[in-house]
Amino acid sequence: MTTDQEISMSVTETGATVWLTGLPSAGKTTIAYELAGRLRGDGHRVEVLDGDEIREFLSAGLGFSREDRHTNVQRIGFVAELLAANGVKALVPVIAPYADSRDAVRKRHQQEGTAYLEVHVATPVEVCSERDVKGLYAKQAAGELTGLTGVDDPYDPPESPDLRIESHQQTVQESAAALHALLTERGLA
Repeated sequence: MTTDQEISMSVTETGATVWLTGLPSAGKTTIAYELAGRLRGDGHRVEVLDGDEIREFLSAGLGFSREDRHTNVQRIGFVAELLAANGVKALVPVIAPYADSRDAVRKRHQQEGTAYLEVHVATPVEVCSERDVKGLYAKQAAGELTGLTGVDDPYDPPESPDLRIESHQQTVQESAAALHALLTERGLA
């Protein structure tokens, strides 16, 4: 006799990568964790690939040159695609400042037939600077830091993301709900 749990575990879940891109302190990680909780509550398998944690464990030794940032994004994209191909919702709150790097990740997902959504957390730099979660903007203003994305290093905002979230104009819960609605609309939640 099979249990409901065994039956539900035998059903193949559709995985997906949800890439949340935006400036430092835009709200990407906060939204990702809010969405992760909601998806887990619905019974989905979810992993959050936090950019800071990935840099510490998977991309240790990489700097912040354009080449190193590209390498970091490709590594994260590879891991996200593997997870998504195996039925996990991979939520990826990573700046990924360059459009060509994000496009390469999207193309890898398309080649593998894995769902990929790009979400632009479009918070203005002035708001991000006020939030300054990690103190990066203060360090940059004091001359202690250079190469801050969106200030003295480029950020290519997505031209046509699957969703644009104006996190400075809505709550974290509203942002996560909008993303959940998109996943539902695409048959992924």
